[in-house]
Amino acid sequence: MTPEEKLIQQGWTKQATYDEPRLSEMVEMYEEIGLQVHLEPFNPENEEGCTGCMHLMPDMFKTIYTRKKKSLRIK
Repeated sequence: MTPEEKLIQQGWTKQATYDEPRLSEMVEMYEEIGLQVHLEPFNPENEEGCTGCMHLMPDMFKTIYTRKKKSLRIK
């Protein structure tokens, strides 16, 4: 099982891959709407479409995963 498949199995949804400053803006937006945010290093094998420029400097990019926050139940 790939790392991405493990994240999806844990309830995470892949959103997009960004670099700064857009990365921080998107993380903030997802948190403001009440989602948990998890960042993964860019992996060209997990991306579709044109990623040529990302391959040149992969350390600059992170992939955003989100999921709903688990609510605390009070008994």
